[in-house]
Amino acid sequence: MKEIVLKLNKAFENRIRLGIMSVLMVNETLDFNSLKELLGATDGNLSSHLSALEKEGLISISKQFVNRKPNTTCAVTAKGRQAFREHLDLLEKLIKSKNK
Repeated sequence: MKEIVLKLNKAFENRIRLGIMSVLMVNETLDFNSLKELLGATDGNLSSHLSALEKEGLISISKQFVNRKPNTTCAVTAKGRQAFREHLDLLEKLIKSKNK
């Protein structure tokens, strides 16, 4: 069991980051305000977590203007999709090992 815990991805330990990845795994893209509302996060808190995930290459962030207003859109990268699936697989193994 210990070896499973040690393999868990530290990038997903925080509730906000776990939420970001979960929401983005089922949505091709999502804008900043939608993420903020879904996760109940503040602008600064969400921004710092998005930056951390982007720095790890787990998500991509694109900024553009829509009707002259800034719009930030986020998406999971292929690396992020794989890393999150591996993280979920490890959690499942951990739960199953606990029930044995």
